[in-house]
Amino acid sequence: MSGNDPGTGTPRTAAHDLAPLDLDVQRLLGGFAEQTLRAEFRFDPAQPLVVTMSFIVADSPPVTWRLGRDLLYQGLFSLSGLGDVQIWPTHLEDRSSVCLQLDSYGLTASFELPVPPLAEWLELSYRIVPAGCELEGLDWDLVTTEMLSGGGGGGGGGGGG
Repeated sequence: MSGNDPGTGTPRTAAHDLAPLDLDVQRLLGGFAEQTLRAEFRFDPAQPLVVTMSFIVADSPPVTWRLGRDLLYQGLFSLSGLGDVQIWPTHLEDRSSVCLQLDSYGLTASFELPVPPLAEWLELSYRIVPAGCELEGLDWDLVTTEMLSGGGGGGGGGGGG
């Protein structure tokens, strides 16, 4: 999905922007090996069903995935997602984290994310666009026309949820 998708009704204003969340996450490499990566989470009120997560790696372009906001939030408490995106709480005694598993073309990567900052950031996104209100003002005729003409909303890069 791009930030320029038509078909949304009343645009939400910049006053409702949520600052990106930057987190250090652990890529789980197998056994006890881990690699620390920087991940940036973005929420666009014009596309409230989606959270964009980009892995920032030095000397490489970012790797971006689009995740369902509800899928991400539910995964803080219980197993969420099927197929290419799954998230679940780890219930480790020494820290509050979730495991995020991403699958693309048969390649799987697993990450450990800290819950407290992610949960707080997601809750702020729900204050901007409450659950159940994501589709308010959507022009369904325009969305349907775009989908039938092949111009509507394909996602690139990563999986959704």
